[in-house]
Amino acid sequence: MTDPALEVTNLSKSFGALAACRNVSLDLMPGEIHALIGPNGAGKTTLVKTIAGEIAHDSGHIRFGGELIDDLDAAARAQLGLARTFQISSLAMEMSVLKNVMLAVMAVSGQVFRFFKPVNGDDALLGPARACLENAGLRKRAQTRAAELSHGERRQLEIALALAMKPKVFLMDEPMAGMGPESLARLSGLLRELKQTAPVLLIEHDMDVVFSVADRISVLVYGEVIATGTVDEIRANPDVQAAYLGDAA
Repeated sequence: MTDPALEVTNLSKSFGALAACRNVSLDLMPGEIHALIGPNGAGKTTLVKTIAGEIAHDSGHIRFGGELIDDLDAAARAQLGLARTFQISSLAMEMSVLKNVMLAVMAVSGQVFRFFKPVNGDDALLGPARACLENAGLRKRAQTRAAELSHGERRQLEIALALAMKPKVFLMDEPMAGMGPESLARLSGLLRELKQTAPVLLIEHDMDVVFSVADRISVLVYGEVIATGTVDEIRANPDVQAAYLGDAA
């Protein structure tokens, strides 16, 4: 049997009297998209932040590639291949798409102190950066300033930056937020392709997107996972319908 790429066991996190996550257990298998859904305030982003190492959990365990990573900070987890994309874009907006990715490749390779040196002609950076753009569907936009990209294209660029990290797992927090139908369709197709590179733990509110791309879904309500299953199993689950899906089922 294949081992999980990522495994969370009985994870809890509280902020004072507020229990953001309570004994959450879930896993992410190679080659899959595992969507995490639930109402606002359910604890989804807190869970992803604890997995990424941005905040410390109170109890429970996180295993990545079978190894405990509870004591590792976010940078160490990223170096292992845990790639995080964000709800809020943090791109170098005045630089070209290609240069954004080249800088990410540079950082991953430990060349951060070359920031002020010319990088345009460095084949060691150009090759990997162009490959990331190709995989993210942005090859034709390589010389475009990040500021000139559409909202959906900026999300694609964030994925290209994550690809530069040579990820073993993607953590994606609402990558579809604010997109129109065309961009949604394009990024949904990209996610289906990316899961073969690295499995995806996906937070997403758009149920049409979730039902079209997810292999499994976990439903988080008041900090607890109330159900995990396939799309059909989650659609048919009466507890999920009552707590969250309603008419969306």
